[in-house]
Amino acid sequence: MSEETPRRIVQRGLYFDELEEGAVYVHSPGRTVTEADNVLFTTLTMNTQSLHLDAAWSEQTEFGDRLVNSMFTLSTLVGLSVAQLTQGTIVANLGFSEVSFPAPVRHGDTLYAETVVASKRGSRSRPGQGVVEFVHTMRNQHDQVVATARRSTLMRMSPGAPA
Repeated sequence: MSEETPRRIVQRGLYFDELEEGAVYVHSPGRTVTEADNVLFTTLTMNTQSLHLDAAWSEQTEFGDRLVNSMFTLSTLVGLSVAQLTQGTIVANLGFSEVSFPAPVRHGDTLYAETVVASKRGSRSRPGQGVVEFVHTMRNQHDQVVATARRSTLMRMSPGAPA
């Protein structure tokens, strides 16, 4: 008697033709930000802003404490979407626009993200690929919006999909 090889399913994002325009994709799990995350990211990126590193200085500001580096916040916003939307299916980021940080992120905040597919169109110059515009929104554990960004990406179409 022969053994059957089990079907293998590899985690990936969605192909261009699987993305639904206007749909809201809710990403999971969330991400709790630690002081170590903030200090490491800030020092790795050579951002010596006291608001991220100097507790005594930051206590004197209107915030009363250090804030999480907004570039970490933006990176995490996009990162939370990768497994569901673009893992292995993106060709490249084409650009970001309309990035905003309406409320600060603090050590200990847990961040949650969702993405709307704002638009999509087949690429005119790259058969088998398409341009997708994502609108990402991040909220903290209090449901307060802490970041938004519009991102344009070049995505692969699924194998065998009409170009």
